[in-house]
Amino acid sequence: MTGAPRARTAGPLLLGVRHHGPGSARAVRAALEACAPRAVLIEGPPEADAIVRLAAEKDMRPPVALLAHAADDPGRAGFWPLAGFSPEWAAIQWALAHEVPVRFIDLPAANSLAMSAKQTSAAAPAPAGPPDPAALPDPAAPLEPVDPGEQAAPGAGSAERLRVDPLSVLAETAGYDDPERWWEDVIEHRGTGGAEAFTAVAEAMEALRAEYGHGGHEDDAVREAHMRLRLREARREFGDEVAVVCGAWHVPALGERTTATADRKLLKGLPKVKAEISWVPWTHRRLARHSGYGAGITSPGWYDHLFHAPDRPVERWLTKVAGLLRAEDFAVSSAHVIEAVRLAETLAAMRGRPLAGLAETLDAVRAVLCEGSDVPMGLVWDRLVVGDVLGEVPESAPAAPLQRDLTRTQRSLRLKPEALERELELDLRKETDAGRSRLLHRLRLLGVDWGSPAVSRGSTGTFRETWRLRWEPELSVRVAEAGVWGTTVLSAATAKAETEARSAKGLAEVTELAERCLLGALSGALPVVMRSLADRAALDADVGHLAQALPALVRSVRYGDVRGTDTAALGEVAVGLAERILVGLPPACVGLDADGAAEMRGHMEAVHRAIGLLSESGSETGTQPEAGSGAEPETWPAAEARPQPRAAGSGAAGGLRERWAAMLRSLAGRDGTPATPGLIRGRAARLLLDDARLAEDEAARLMGLALSPGIEPPEAASWIEGFIGGGAGGGMLLVHDERLLGLVDRWLISVPAEAFTDVLPLLRRTFSGYDTGVRRTLGELVRRGPAAEGHSGGQGAPAAPGFGPGLDPHRAAAVVPTVRLLLGLDPDPHGNDTMEAAR
Repeated sequence: MTGAPRARTAGPLLLGVRHHGPGSARAVRAALEACAPRAVLIEGPPEADAIVRLAAEKDMRPPVALLAHAADDPGRAGFWPLAGFSPEWAAIQWALAHEVPVRFIDLPAANSLAMSAKQTSAAAPAPAGPPDPAALPDPAAPLEPVDPGEQAAPGAGSAERLRVDPLSVLAETAGYDDPERWWEDVIEHRGTGGAEAFTAVAEAMEALRAEYGHGGHEDDAVREAHMRLRLREARREFGDEVAVVCGAWHVPALGERTTATADRKLLKGLPKVKAEISWVPWTHRRLARHSGYGAGITSPGWYDHLFHAPDRPVERWLTKVAGLLRAEDFAVSSAHVIEAVRLAETLAAMRGRPLAGLAETLDAVRAVLCEGSDVPMGLVWDRLVVGDVLGEVPESAPAAPLQRDLTRTQRSLRLKPEALERELELDLRKETDAGRSRLLHRLRLLGVDWGSPAVSRGSTGTFRETWRLRWEPELSVRVAEAGVWGTTVLSAATAKAETEARSAKGLAEVTELAERCLLGALSGALPVVMRSLADRAALDADVGHLAQALPALVRSVRYGDVRGTDTAALGEVAVGLAERILVGLPPACVGLDADGAAEMRGHMEAVHRAIGLLSESGSETGTQPEAGSGAEPETWPAAEARPQPRAAGSGAAGGLRERWAAMLRSLAGRDGTPATPGLIRGRAARLLLDDARLAEDEAARLMGLALSPGIEPPEAASWIEGFIGGGAGGGMLLVHDERLLGLVDRWLISVPAEAFTDVLPLLRRTFSGYDTGVRRTLGELVRRGPAAEGHSGGQGAPAAPGFGPGLDPHRAAAVVPTVRLLLGLDPDPHGNDTMEAAR
C-alpha cells in the first residue's frame, strides 16, 4: 500500500479497513497524516463519544474494549474490542493527539442491545436465571469466518443465515486457498499504504455487493442508514474535510446516494433500552477467539509485532522467539536464529510471497529452533503468536460502584488482575492472605470466577489455600450483573447469600451456602442461612440428603477454627444431622441394587470422614483444637485413625464416634435377609479396620465368611470391591497381609467357570485402581505362592521380596517420634511408641 491519499475535493475520505489489521492501521495513520481532516468518524457505538478522550490518558493501555450494557439488565452486553494495532485505535490516537473531534457513527448500543435481545428471544425461549456472557450475541464481533472489515450486526450469532465472507471470495478470485495468507500478502506486507489501496478495496467491496446484495447481513441496512445520517451531520459541521474509518464492507453503502428521509424511515420504530458504556481491559487471547466476545483473529501477538516493528520484522520476531525459548531452558543460539531467518525467507521466495509471513516463520521455528518438536512450538504459539497481554484502563474511566470497590480492594490486597493464569498460595494465618481468600470466595458467590480453588501441593491443613487466577474480559460483565446485589463486594455477596438461602430447595444447597458464607466471612448472612438450614434439616428425612449435607457442614465448623468465626450453632446442627444419619443409615442400606449400593457407599464414606472431623473439631466434646496447630485430620492416611485410644462414653450421648463405630460393626456383620449389599458390608469392615477398631483376625474372619462357598460369586466380588477397592489403599493391605491375599486367591480359584464371566468386571474394576507397583508386587506374591497356613508373613513363612519374615515392634517404634513430629503431634508422654508401632 503506497502512494498519496486522494484529493480532498472527492468528498469525505472513506477508509475501508479490516478490523484489527496492522496493515490497515498503518495505512489509516498515514492517510490521516497526509490529509489532516477536521473530524474523524469511526464505526462504533455513539454512546462512546462521551468517553473517547480517555483513550489519551497515560494509564490507558490496549488491548481495551468499549463495554455497553443495558442499565436494567447488565447481563445484556456487548463489547467493541480495540488492540494497539486496530485501525480504529490508530485513528483515535491520531485525532486526540491533533485535537481533532472523534465521533462514533454506528447504530447506538441502546438499539443494538435491544435488537439482539429481541432476536434471541424470538429464536428460543428465555433461559432461567442470568444469561451466560460467553453465549451473548456480540454487536462488535466479526463475521464467522473473519472478513476484511466487518463487525457483525446485533444478533449475528444466529447460525441460520448464510453469509458471504468477502475475504474468502477475494482470496479465491486471486488464486489463494487461504484468505488469511492472501490478506497478509496484499495488505499487511505492502508498506504504509495510501489512496490506491483504499480505492482498490472499496471497488472490490462494491463489486461483491453488486453480486451478492447484502450477502446475508440483513441488519446492515439499518446500521448503514445510521452511519449515513451521522456522516451528513458531520459534513454540515465540518464540510467535506471528514475522514471515516469503517469496515471495508460498509464503504459502498456510505457512498450510496440516498435521502435523509429514507434513512430515518429505516431507523423508525427500532427497539431501545437505556444503555451504559465504559472502557474495560481486554486480552490478546480474547482477540483470538471467533465466538462469544472474541474478535476473530488467530494471531494477535503476531499482528501486534508487525504493527510495532519499525523494520526487519522477521529478524525481530525470531529473536523474540529465541529469547522465550532460552528463558524456558531450551538450547537456542544466535546461529539458530540466523539459520531460521534464512529458512523463513527461502520458504517465502519458494511460495511466491513478498515477505515471510506467520506460516513461514513458524515453519522455520519448528525446523530450526524447536528441532521438529511440538512441545516448544506450543509454547511459542501460546506466548507469542497469541499472547497473554492484558490491557489497562485509567481510574477516571466510568465504572459501576461495585467495580470501583473491587478495584480498591484488589489494590489494597496487592492482587492485580492478570491475563496469564497463575497459581496463588495463601496462608490464612496471615492477614493479607486471609483478606485475599475472603475476596475470592465472595466473588465466586457472586458468579465472578476470577479464581478457582486448586489442590495444595504442600500442607493439607485448613490454614492453606491454593487458587488458580486468570482475569477474563467477560468478568467485567459478571461484575456489572452483580451490581444489583450491592455497591460493595461485601454487601453484594451478603445480599445474594441471604436471597439464595431463602430460595434454596434442598438441604445440601443450604449447607454448601453456609460453608461459602464462612469462607467469605459473610457474618451478616449467617443468621438467615442458619434459620433456613435448621428448617430444612428438621423436615428432610432422606438419609442420602442428610449424608450429602453433613460433610459441608462439618467443614464449615472446622473453618471457624482458623478464620476466627463462631461456629457453635453450626456445630449443633451438624451433631443433630449426624445423630439422624446414625439412626437412618442401617435401614437405608437394605435391598439396594448395584447403583444404589455404590451411591450409599459414597455417602457412608463421606459421613465417616465428617464424623471424624466433627470429633476432632471439638463439637462433640465441647473443646476446640488450636488453630493452625498442624494436627489436621487430612494429614492422616485415614482421617479418623489416631494412635491414642479413646475412652468409650466420652462426649455427647456416649460419644458420637463410638456409636458410629458400633453402627459400622452392625453393618459389617450383616449376612441375613433382608440382605445388605456386599459392597456396603465390605466397606464398613474396611473403615473399621482403618480406624483400628477391627482386629486383623476379625477382618480375616469376615472376609472368610463373605467368600465362603455358600455366597454367590457376584455378591462375594462385591464384598471384595467394598473392602479392598482401589481408592482405599486396599492393594497395600493385600501386600502386607498375606492371609487376606490368600483368602482372595483361594476364593477366585474356586469360582465356577459359568460364574466367572459375571465376576470378572467387578474384580477388574477393583484391581485396576491400584498403582502399577502395587499390582506388580501382588503378581509376584501370587506367583511365589501363598504363605504358610495360619501365618501372615510370620516366622517360617516365605518372605515377600523386600520384606522380612515378620514385624519387629521395637525397630518399628523408632520411627514413631519422627512421624509425630511430621504430623505436628505432641510426643507421647507415656512412651507407648512400641505399642503404637505394633498397632
